[in-house]
Amino acid sequence: MAKKIQLSESLEDYLEIILQLQTTKTVARSKDIAEKMDIKRGSVTGMLKKLAENKLINYEPYGYVTLTPEGKKIASEIERRHLFLRDFFHRILKVDEKTADRTACRMEHAMDKQTFKKFRDFLKKIDTCPHCDIEPITD
Repeated sequence: MAKKIQLSESLEDYLEIILQLQTTKTVARSKDIAEKMDIKRGSVTGMLKKLAENKLINYEPYGYVTLTPEGKKIASEIERRHLFLRDFFHRILKVDEKTADRTACRMEHAMDKQTFKKFRDFLKKIDTCPHCDIEPITD
């Protein structure tokens, strides 16, 4: 039986950023990751080693960084939660985009799969229900 990997919020952020870079640039470099996270390049190395030890990325010092199939699966799941939550905060709750994005980034890590699935299913019902005409929320 495969061992369940427990990832910190920070490690999940790395996976998500690597996925974004891989999508736009085919591969990620530690320099690009550091720039995107607004941290020093040296701070990235230790985290990349941890992700490589867990077989979530392919990484060699001074080389490119790519996600393994398992890393891509986890990163895609995190990204889906982020996009869904950001859309909910912005579209349904009418939170400005920047705040919605920051809030989604924090919540994407805290919400377990089962709760997220139920939340997503509930919102799908609201979106498709002809009797649930959502009025904009105002202060």
